[in-house]
Amino acid sequence: MSLSRFLYEPFYSLADFDRLFDEAFTTRTQAPEAGAVVRPLRPRMDLHEDAKANTVTATFELPGLKKGDVDISVQNNVLTVSGESKSSSEREEGGYAIRERRYGKFSRAVTLPQGTKSDQIKAAMNDGVLSVTYPKTTTEQAQQKITVA
Repeated sequence: MSLSRFLYEPFYSLADFDRLFDEAFTTRTQAPEAGAVVRPLRPRMDLHEDAKANTVTATFELPGLKKGDVDISVQNNVLTVSGESKSSSEREEGGYAIRERRYGKFSRAVTLPQGTKSDQIKAAMNDGVLSVTYPKTTTEQAQQKITVA
């Protein structure tokens, strides 16, 4: 049983630490092998509700991207923000050429309230931050009070 082993061996061996460091650093520094699972890009997203304006704003952090790199679509009451990041930079430092690249596709989805029409959705992008605003509830969904006769 692994619990018993831990009680008898309270310290990790140097080989265990070497293995942990090797696993941590090789996944960051080596190119993915054929068939390896590559972690997709996942931009950060915040949702903010404005009760006075009856809207919800979804904010996506997309550093280095332009409006043309981002696709926004609505299908079956699901708003999907997707795109492709193709950023690279080169500089010389101390006689060495330094090249950094970041490539990958991303996609984030948000479920919209029932009855939201695509013409009610507004999107704007400023300094790598995409803001998508849509109504929290539509007039058809607004709560109505019914009096008992």
